[in-house]
Amino acid sequence: MVEELTSGLLWVVGAFVLCAVGAFLLGLLLCRRTKFGRQFWRLAGPFFKPRRGDRASWKPLLVALLVLALTVIGVRVDVIISNNNNRLFTSLQELDSGAFWRAIVFFCVVASVSVVLTLVAYLVGQLQVIRWRQWTNAQVLTDWLSGTAYHRARFIDDPIDNPEQRIQADVDSFTDTSQTLVFGLISSMLGLVSFSIILWNLSGPLTLFGITFPKALIVVAYVFILVSTVIVIRIGRPLIRLSFLAERLNASYRYSLIRVRENSEAIALYGGEGIEERGLMNRFSAVIANVWAIVFRNLKFNGTNLVISQIAVILPYMIQAPRFFTRQITLGQFTQSADAFSQVAGSLSFFRSAYDTFAAYRATLDRLTGLLDADAQARMLPVPLRSRPTAGLEVEGLDVFRPTGEPLVNRLDLTVEPGEWLLVRGRSGSGKTTLLRSLAGLWPYVRGVVSRPQGQVIFCAQQPYLPLGTLRSAITYPAPDEVFPDAAVRQVLEDVQLGHLGHQLDETKDWMTTLSPGERQRLAFGRVLLLQPSLVFFDESTSALDEGMEHALYRLVRERLPHTSVVSVGHRSSLGASHQRELVLLGQGAWTTGSLVGGGQT
Repeated sequence: MVEELTSGLLWVVGAFVLCAVGAFLLGLLLCRRTKFGRQFWRLAGPFFKPRRGDRASWKPLLVALLVLALTVIGVRVDVIISNNNNRLFTSLQELDSGAFWRAIVFFCVVASVSVVLTLVAYLVGQLQVIRWRQWTNAQVLTDWLSGTAYHRARFIDDPIDNPEQRIQADVDSFTDTSQTLVFGLISSMLGLVSFSIILWNLSGPLTLFGITFPKALIVVAYVFILVSTVIVIRIGRPLIRLSFLAERLNASYRYSLIRVRENSEAIALYGGEGIEERGLMNRFSAVIANVWAIVFRNLKFNGTNLVISQIAVILPYMIQAPRFFTRQITLGQFTQSADAFSQVAGSLSFFRSAYDTFAAYRATLDRLTGLLDADAQARMLPVPLRSRPTAGLEVEGLDVFRPTGEPLVNRLDLTVEPGEWLLVRGRSGSGKTTLLRSLAGLWPYVRGVVSRPQGQVIFCAQQPYLPLGTLRSAITYPAPDEVFPDAAVRQVLEDVQLGHLGHQLDETKDWMTTLSPGERQRLAFGRVLLLQPSLVFFDESTSALDEGMEHALYRLVRERLPHTSVVSVGHRSSLGASHQRELVLLGQGAWTTGSLVGGGQT
């Protein structure tokens, strides 16, 4: 037994080196020659690739090697236990009590080591997966948010669906399944080699129909499992497409439910429950249809797997029984034959058993890399060229189009000086809001040059956005809430006549639904007063307010921010009194500018 432990240690070292080199070469081949390999390296390569001069960058690779070492040791422990079981059952056959109890004591020691090893391997593996998930989430999230790709991706030729689901669920699935498949493959291949040697030594000739097959047990094991693997892979291939479709359909149904919740008031006012229910049930019907397709495919897939697994249990006993009855092998060798056959079958069946996991994994890779591709395409969409920062807003030769190519604004030349207020007017559909989006760099169907002030620029929409969190974070958005003293925040709430909310500054709620539309618009004006931007775009930002409140808020902005440039869009005639100039969109790309008599005197 001591010799077995010593030889086992040497075996572990040699196997670790071979597995490390083999895994590297196989990974290199897959990453260069297969689509899923290239997708994997695109997502995971920067995490595992060490960087010169950065010691921390070596940690993921070193932890991966530690997991590999624990995997190798685990396989060797299984081999030691198998050999010990051989001695144990042989001692029973020979009625050797001393050998029996020695085998029991040895088993207790090795089993204890196996338990500790399993727990340590789990802890180290989860440590790697969690850190990998944190890193991948940060990379994917940063890529999605950079260059306003999260918004502009809707304008690409083939927009992706449910980016939030890809970031939240697919990142988790990618990291966890990657590690499971990689080390499952290594463990299976190492177990295959180790137990194939045992099976080879235990195999003997088998005569069937007058033909003698040498080493029959191992030959039958390989032929049986390889043939069954090919059959099961062919049956399970459609699961890749069905898994991808299941994620997309479920995410679409979930998003539809979220839209009902977020727009519950409007739906209730319209009495639209019936049409919403029909739409939701149609989407759910598609989910169920795909579920049934997966069920029927899994019936074939799992049924075949179960039949193969049951045959694999009895097959080694049938092959070795004649040799046992003729006393060519001992009871220990007979039982070890079944154990080794099971281990070889399990190793060879890795891809057969994990095919549905691999199918879902391929779909996960497609979704995550599809998100990165969509982000890259979104960032490549046209934006107005920007020259160096200016004191105010300068627009030179700006062309704005509809997605169909129809012109909304042709060759716009415009300057808004610091402290100057411009009102954009025009009939509905003339492109007023689209022009503001173009000036903000969000509309991709543009040509021309837009120069903006170096300071902060704020866009106040008709329905202001309030982030999840406290009321304090909502009014200071997008600045951190700790930047502004408590007194300044409370004073701004008083200024926009929301002083009654002062005691709720640090309460966490969904403020988008808690506050009324008018309160949200007043809060947006408070945000402008607090952040003191160099340029503000108001897009129908007082539509939920009466003219008296509108007048008071515009006057407050003018008094507190005398050097801020303002560009407003609105239909009310009362807005003219608050602005000095106007830009009128006439349709078909035509426009005109002029002064507003008495404007800006509020």
